[in-house]
Amino acid sequence: MLSRIARVGIVVVAAIVAGCGASDGTSSKKNVIAVIPKGTTHEFWKSVHLGAAQAAREHGNCEILWKGPFREDDTDGQISIVQDCITRGVSGIVLAPLNSQALVPYVKEARTEGVPTVIFDSALDDESATISYVATDNRRGGALAARELARQLGGEGNVILLRYNHGSESTEQRENGFLETLQTEFPRIKLISTNQYAGTTPESALEKAENLLTVYGKELDGIFAVCEPNSAGVLGALEQVGQAGKLKFIAFDPSPRLIDALAEKKVSAIILQDPVRMGYLAVRAMLDHLDGKPVEKRIATGEFVATPENMREPEIEKLLHPPIFD
Repeated sequence: MLSRIARVGIVVVAAIVAGCGASDGTSSKKNVIAVIPKGTTHEFWKSVHLGAAQAAREHGNCEILWKGPFREDDTDGQISIVQDCITRGVSGIVLAPLNSQALVPYVKEARTEGVPTVIFDSALDDESATISYVATDNRRGGALAARELARQLGGEGNVILLRYNHGSESTEQRENGFLETLQTEFPRIKLISTNQYAGTTPESALEKAENLLTVYGKELDGIFAVCEPNSAGVLGALEQVGQAGKLKFIAFDPSPRLIDALAEKKVSAIILQDPVRMGYLAVRAMLDHLDGKPVEKRIATGEFVATPENMREPEIEKLLHPPIFD
């Protein structure tokens, strides 16, 4: 098991927060919470990590074990991590599943072995074995993208949706919210491509976006990319063909490059989540459960729209530049 985990390039960080012992200096058994993101390289997950550590610090009797696959398409690697955490006998698992179906049996296995699971960021198809689901309302995030794109297009034009990866529940919800909103609220906007998947890296998204721009560039007015690596690839493709700032482009999740492009109006808007709050509330939900407190089955963390016009407002700026675990 461990050799398999090493092979998939797991990044392991144990965030043992100062002051986790009992306040009177006596020893006590710590809760060990395994937080398993979809990946470990993107800024989003580093901010989730910070929120998780903050929740641990506040609780005072816990340890965060941060483990995630290097790539966001390594479902087998994530399954190995879950199984390893069950074997270790952690107090609880806080999981952002890479696949809404493939992780279900392992979450049920965890419950059978006495290890509760809180799901965050992206839901499972079967929630019967989970304590809570902590996430952005991703369908509403997609709807916000559709309305902002329609607003900037004046309610008409030709639009592309670039999807992310099969089995990713969070991005599927964004895609569905985007499509449903355009189809029901904006009949003069035509969806000319909705079935293309960018893959999980900026490089694969760049290649797919270049192909789409080659096919549809002359008739295209707008595009929506549903996550950070997807958006980074689209931005690169638009820059390469000289269309950045000419086509309306809605991104999802910020990065330094996308934020700079928003200021330069190469990106028309960025749909924002609150990853620090997500990590905090997910771990808080697990700790409350372990402490015997009631936990809501669904905990929302909010979704927002940043534009070149509002990006300097304090609340939006904070979400564009969330702190990260260092």
